[in-house]
Amino acid sequence: MIQKLKKEILISIRNRKINVFFLFLLLAFIILIFTKLSNEFTNTITFDINKINVPQENVVLNDSNAKLKVTLKTHGFKWLTYYFSQPKINIDFSKDVVKTKSAFIWDKSKAYMYTDEQFGNNVQLLNISPDTLVFKYDVNLVKKIPVILNTEVGFTAGFDITGNYKLVPDSIVVVGPEIIASKVKSVQTEKLTLNEVRSNISSAVKLKLPKNNKDLKFSANEIQVSATVEKYTEGTLKIPVSVINVPNDMTLNYFPKEVNVAYYTSLKDFNAIKAEDFIVECDFSTVENQQAYLTPKLTIISKLVKSAKVNQQHIEFIILE
Repeated sequence: MIQKLKKEILISIRNRKINVFFLFLLLAFIILIFTKLSNEFTNTITFDINKINVPQENVVLNDSNAKLKVTLKTHGFKWLTYYFSQPKINIDFSKDVVKTKSAFIWDKSKAYMYTDEQFGNNVQLLNISPDTLVFKYDVNLVKKIPVILNTEVGFTAGFDITGNYKLVPDSIVVVGPEIIASKVKSVQTEKLTLNEVRSNISSAVKLKLPKNNKDLKFSANEIQVSATVEKYTEGTLKIPVSVINVPNDMTLNYFPKEVNVAYYTSLKDFNAIKAEDFIVECDFSTVENQQAYLTPKLTIISKLVKSAKVNQQHIEFIILE
């Protein structure tokens, strides 16, 4: 038993020595890495181009996806960040390029002006290749297109929308090459589906933007839809019937002289609606041969009603001798 215990103690001491050895080895390795990374190195690395502030009326063509080979002198920690993520150089089209009839021209002297801004502190810019970049461009079409609302809204019995749906914005701007953008006439929303609505509507709705069209840019990808919902009721009024376009040499008698007009309006406007707000007319010039009736039509409807209709379809008439 004692021999076994001594053996385990010796093994434990030996393992502890091994662990201490590896710990010091790891620390030495870390110190070495930090020492190396603290030193300065010179190297050449490829930078992607990040195009910013491109004029809205222009589109840079796909064949202008240039890259730059940049030679830098900096410490190892900075190089480490370059190797872990693809570095980019910003080219500001509002100040860094010269515009010609067919292209934007960038000169590497611009990069030397903004070394700290582009590459950060403690970085020495040694060289950039190529000396210039040419960005071919085409003319963009900038146009405003209407938004078309797509709805499937069901209201609780006795409730309805007052007025129209309000869309914010009700139109958006599309920007892109003229040959593509000119074909876009409007944009629809995703379907707004609501059931048993009895209160005001306010909802964000996505737009159904054209797919697989990276060359087009849109000013918005969703809109806000709102509407006023009120309690509605039906009413009926007797409205006088008048006949128009009767020849001067003809005397006409017709019956009935009044018809019932049913209308649909909000509860708050119900008492404000009067018979004088409606006009029902029959046009004698539309009467065909042997026809013994006139067709009444609502020619003026109260602005306070959502809908209205004449309950009687025929007005009998006779021509007096």
